[in-house]
Amino acid sequence: MSECVRILAPAKVNLALAVGPADPQCGLHPVASWMRTVDFSDQLELKKLPEGSFSRFATIWSEDAPKPTEIDWPLARDLAFRAHQAMEAHAGRSLPVQSLLTKSIPVGSGLGGGSSNAAAMLRGLNKLFELSIDEDTLNTIAASLGSDVPFFLRGGDALVSGFGERCVPINSERFPALVLVFPATACPTGEIFDAFDEQEAQDFAPERLDGLLQGSDLDGDDLFNDLLVAAETIEPELIEYRAALKPLAERTVHLTGSGSTLFIAADNTMHADALAQAIVERVNLPARVVKSIELPQAEMRSS
Repeated sequence: MSECVRILAPAKVNLALAVGPADPQCGLHPVASWMRTVDFSDQLELKKLPEGSFSRFATIWSEDAPKPTEIDWPLARDLAFRAHQAMEAHAGRSLPVQSLLTKSIPVGSGLGGGSSNAAAMLRGLNKLFELSIDEDTLNTIAASLGSDVPFFLRGGDALVSGFGERCVPINSERFPALVLVFPATACPTGEIFDAFDEQEAQDFAPERLDGLLQGSDLDGDDLFNDLLVAAETIEPELIEYRAALKPLAERTVHLTGSGSTLFIAADNTMHADALAQAIVERVNLPARVVKSIELPQAEMRSS
């Protein structure tokens, strides 16, 4: 019987995001972000192949994906593939698998799909091949792949800072339901940060996150994203989308990550359901209600 592992790779929402100027040595931007994994996921299935086999990788769209696009990126740029390479390098041996990634999270959406896929690959290989790689080492491998990848090894609500390597869990029951809205446009992360760098310099204020998390009267209008102006500069349609959504939402419409996904903090699930339906019918944009989840465990099975 062949061993298989199934891992859900959830999306994340940046409920708040402070961004600092690029570090002159490494070129990365320091951040402070309240991040949350939500119940909207890609799925990775790994099947162990006989020793000496070549690994095989396939990516398809889920039938209910809100914004499928052409899967045309080179394999060498695929974060899940690079995570597999990194694990082979660490293990010092081949880890032959048949990998099937079924995507729901849109590309260029600011929801961390690629980073979540990479973390799912790390977790899946660690379990499938019984590598017993400890948490600190797995975090180091994750950080080498991208700034959001370490967070996806933990999931839940967390305060993420530095260049993504520091991740402190948060116990929060605020904003129990969010409405994700998927504009037709995509936001290339590199272009958004380039536009951010070209803006008039502003103070990096990670302490704004402390104020948010400690405040007792926090509401959805208090959330923020320092990349919003840069994203709207690169994709001006986001301005139009936010303007069209605000009368329906009757509150601030936010951007997650570098975009393009917008989100609205609803009062409760019933409010979120009604708002999502109104957005689909009146604004003609895909919308989905999501809730906070902890990181799902990898499921082992035989086939």
